[in-house]
Amino acid sequence: MRGVTRGALTAFSLSGLAAASLAVLPATAEATPPDGVTGKILYQRTVGDTDYVLREITILPGGTTGWHFHDGTLYAFVKAGKLDHFGSNCKSDGKYRTGDTFVEPSNQVHIGKNLGKTPIVLEVLYVNPHGAPLSEDAANPGCSFQ
Repeated sequence: MRGVTRGALTAFSLSGLAAASLAVLPATAEATPPDGVTGKILYQRTVGDTDYVLREITILPGGTTGWHFHDGTLYAFVKAGKLDHFGSNCKSDGKYRTGDTFVEPSNQVHIGKNLGKTPIVLEVLYVNPHGAPLSEDAANPGCSFQ
């Protein structure tokens, strides 16, 4: 599991927080925008030069986050479903089920997919440099799948 860490949210209690759609920059010709992803920002605060944003994200069956990266670190908790996560090397770097936690380090291109039959619900805490977007679209790094 290169670049993604399980169990990193034990100190974080994200219960009771709600959903948000992935905020991304406008898509470019090579970008792979999300499909079947919705959500809502529940909490947002800036402390010094750091933005903290808490969102609940839903990925419908067959949905994908599209290839993207984050300028900061993302901490996630799987409230429901199973997320299949792939890195820029085109290999799976995690299958996260209900109750699992994981971390996405900054500036690593990846994609999340819902290959199951039920929606995935994630509670996500973004820790970003002030003013940075929550995620940025990226081109498919050469994988045979989207």
